[in-house]
Amino acid sequence: MKFPVEQILNLPDMKVLDFQEIEGGEIIITIEKDVKYSTCPHCGKPTYSIHQSHWRMIHDLPWNKKPVLLRMNRRQFKCHKCKKVFSEQLDFIDKSTCYTKRLALDIVEQVLNSNVHSVAKRNGLSDDEVESMLKKQVSQILNINLSQVRRIGIDEIALVKGQGNYLAVIVDLDTRKPIEIVCSRRIEDIREVLIGWGVEVLERIEEVSIDLWKAYKNLVEELMPNANITADRFHVMKQVNEELDSMRKAEKKAAMSLEDKSEKAHKLEALSKSKYSLLKNQDDLNEKQKDKLESVLKVSPKLGKMHELKEKFRDIFQTTTSWGDSITKLLDWMCESESYFPKSLGTIVRWFGEIVGYFDGRTTSGVVEGINNKLKLIKRLGYGFRNFSNFRLRSLLNWHFNVNAP
Repeated sequence: MKFPVEQILNLPDMKVLDFQEIEGGEIIITIEKDVKYSTCPHCGKPTYSIHQSHWRMIHDLPWNKKPVLLRMNRRQFKCHKCKKVFSEQLDFIDKSTCYTKRLALDIVEQVLNSNVHSVAKRNGLSDDEVESMLKKQVSQILNINLSQVRRIGIDEIALVKGQGNYLAVIVDLDTRKPIEIVCSRRIEDIREVLIGWGVEVLERIEEVSIDLWKAYKNLVEELMPNANITADRFHVMKQVNEELDSMRKAEKKAAMSLEDKSEKAHKLEALSKSKYSLLKNQDDLNEKQKDKLESVLKVSPKLGKMHELKEKFRDIFQTTTSWGDSITKLLDWMCESESYFPKSLGTIVRWFGEIVGYFDGRTTSGVVEGINNKLKLIKRLGYGFRNFSNFRLRSLLNWHFNVNAP
């Protein structure tokens, strides 16, 4: 019958030689492989000739919140056939590391819900040891199967609002996961990453959703010859909303100039704090916002018309199912909106092919918003990551880390 500690330890083929529990400290378990031979990795022949013993201290998963150290003998053998010296294979530990694979996986999972420094302190490790464990998982990131990627979205995010520090995020729209984070939104940096994917991967991409930045369009046309380009409808909607909000500000400024004090007060009261009532989807307004919208429409017919057109524009993308009806309604909207949304209309004309491309597969980069929020949270929790490379790894692990990895 096995020694109970061996059952709890659950390391196949290892035997326990000694067990010590230090009061107020760690648990030290002395172990070695429970066979007297090893197979030569060079010629495949078994050998019983031990050349040397190497005792090492290895961190393992804690027991009952107490740190566990494995005092482990990794023996060296000498092969009689090829005369070469080699160390025996231990499946539960990587070469040249001082921790078990299962501890590394557990530490990574902890970091994904916390930060490097806190996890290191909690587990009696250094920050560098925890970062090393994270970097060992990089193979999982690099093994993202790009050959299966067919539809991607490219967008930029600002991790700190108003500071202009943008990252480019490339998302697999089918898996709804980021597959790359680029250190900036500079086209040269994004091009370098995409070229690294290889021509075969790029030629298999069928659709790319982008915002209304021509540099992205040119880059896709240059590197992905078989991809249809779709202008993300949320960015088009954003322009319409921005033009509506500019008119709201203009109307408020005009009200400030009124000489009639009663009329001035009446208009300002209606227009004050009306931004979200005008810009938010009308179906999502609460009662207070509906009342505010009604007040705005009474004092500003122009804002009322623009709000109506804004809602019509949203409905074209939201509810129209037929490709032909969608195009017809969009063209009708453009005619009706010419004097109300001249800036947005100019953008739609320039990007018409990419915008109507949405009606083919209804592809958007909307998933990037959720990814954006999570990346901001990672940055706030990211104490201990001293450079972009570590931040990138930490971020991608959130979507691609497999806790059941071997």
